[in-house]
Amino acid sequence: MTKFSRLTSLATVALGALLYPLSLAAYQDAPMLQGKGLPLVAERLPDQPEVIKPLQEVGSYGGTMRRFLSGSNDHNSILRFGGRQGLTRWKADFSQVIPNVAESWELNDDSSEFTFHLRKGMKWSDGHPFTADDIVFFVDDLLHNKDFYPNPPARYVIAGETMTAEKIDDHTVTLKFAASYGTFLTELATPLAQEPVLWAKHFCQQYHPDYNSDIQSLIDAAEAVDDWPSLFRLNCGEVEAPNRWSNADRPTLDPWVVTGDGYSAGTTQVIMERNPYFWQVDTAGNQLPYVDKLQWGVSQDAQAILLEAIAGNIDMQARRISNPANKPVLAENAEKAGYKLYERISANSNIMAIHLNQTHKDPVMRELIRNKNVRIALSIGMDRDELIDIVWQGQGEPWQIGPSKSHVLYNEQLGTQHTEYDPDKANELLDAAGYADKNNDGIRLLPNGKPIIFNVNYAGVEQPEWGDALEIIREQWSEIGIGVNSSSVERSINYSRGEANEHDFMVWGAPGGLDPTLSPRDVLAVHPQASWFGIPWVRWYLSGGTEGEEPSESMKTRLDLYNAFKAEADPEKGLDIFREIHQMAADEFEVFGISTASSQWGVVNAKLRNVPESLPGSWMYPDPAPTLPQQYFYAD
Repeated sequence: MTKFSRLTSLATVALGALLYPLSLAAYQDAPMLQGKGLPLVAERLPDQPEVIKPLQEVGSYGGTMRRFLSGSNDHNSILRFGGRQGLTRWKADFSQVIPNVAESWELNDDSSEFTFHLRKGMKWSDGHPFTADDIVFFVDDLLHNKDFYPNPPARYVIAGETMTAEKIDDHTVTLKFAASYGTFLTELATPLAQEPVLWAKHFCQQYHPDYNSDIQSLIDAAEAVDDWPSLFRLNCGEVEAPNRWSNADRPTLDPWVVTGDGYSAGTTQVIMERNPYFWQVDTAGNQLPYVDKLQWGVSQDAQAILLEAIAGNIDMQARRISNPANKPVLAENAEKAGYKLYERISANSNIMAIHLNQTHKDPVMRELIRNKNVRIALSIGMDRDELIDIVWQGQGEPWQIGPSKSHVLYNEQLGTQHTEYDPDKANELLDAAGYADKNNDGIRLLPNGKPIIFNVNYAGVEQPEWGDALEIIREQWSEIGIGVNSSSVERSINYSRGEANEHDFMVWGAPGGLDPTLSPRDVLAVHPQASWFGIPWVRWYLSGGTEGEEPSESMKTRLDLYNAFKAEADPEKGLDIFREIHQMAADEFEVFGISTASSQWGVVNAKLRNVPESLPGSWMYPDPAPTLPQQYFYAD
């Protein structure tokens, strides 16, 4: 198993950082906080702050780190850099889960109860104590509230029952499940499992009817808000949404907090400043972070972000500029602009996956897409070598989806089947499937007489190369009588159409190369914003069968296996379960791709220290947060 894919299952985990005997007088804080009327730094830190050993050297304070967001829906860029604070986190090399907000934990014998020990004296960014009450608030008042969560997130539901919480004392809380949940600690390290420590009770309870009898007056006073859950999310945010970064008054546990209007529609710049109550220090007792501010520019154009990078106006970023085609121009301008390149080792299985919509609203199109031989024909009707050479500068090899060859779960069929270019065979398969008739343009006809033309949107700001690839695919598929119309749209529009199940097919990056058990969304209908081959199937799964559409028999079996995997405490048995899932996905051939994902490259200011030369590139990691950007600093 590669170093970026090993999982660790521990019954008891001690402190995840090096502990040094630091006296209260040894703690230091940033000059920008001095003279601000704050309590002494020792009073702002936990009794035992987490001690971080810097990657290269103890740093110095100061500076503003410049990065860019692509439009009004690039909130995950903030999450991936400064906002990934959960009970657990990934070790920097992606090898195991270690403590984070939780100081330590214990499991019961069957991994159904997890007792977390919190850091005594830890505080929210406004100075209010962070305690077990905040976690219980999430579980009792939000997770189990049907108004707030009509369908609780699947990561907190085991054996059909939602997680419960028991407060042991102010700094100890036990999270309980109805059955074994062997992957829970790993789940907590992923980017979307931060809810237990996301919402400060003392602040957010004012937007909850159980704590505010006059909640309706706040609803009436707010714009575009009709109920208390919307009011709550507007002011307190949610894990994966722009509103998480729009309220400067919202307390947080992050290294930096938003200022001013934060991140909202029409914003051209987002400024974040250091959290004076952040709970980590370096080995010399200096409170982190080192960098005073984060400055996020906002641009709708990926090319404009690239130009900012080569001009030396970005201090550390790969997002939106890491297309392999950009590497030559980035390298050419590095010395002049004062930056270096760093490697982002992709955990993805494919650089562009095609999700044909198995749940298409049009029954005629649905019948077409659900025909496996049609899907095979479309796959072998693509010349992947041409696509790789033209769009990705020859970097990569023809590939479908699934674990990389180096991974212990590698499935050759899942990764390599139907990648050969064979338009003659593709035409034979389409003829045999009943789509032999064509119109005057040579496009095959559906039984209702309409031409087979796939309309597809793609997020052009983030992935302009997908547009180039789709143009080549359009030309290649014209040789087998299939039409394609593609158009670039803003990411949020692409999401909304996919979530509404209004797409013929979707193109998307495919995870699962080095993180197949963490991000199985291409082989399992589990992700409401990424399993685009069957969004109604996802809703069926997440709602326990009360919403959406019942999946195919194969998918239902795989979802049952996935539930068994999440409950399995033995890592080897869990891997065997996933081997079954992958084999069934290979046999069904629902999602196909273009090429393996090669390493990507980002820029880092030549004066910035403690930044790795290479790091894992994965949403489930999610990079670069586990490398702890709070320990990056500018050398003189």
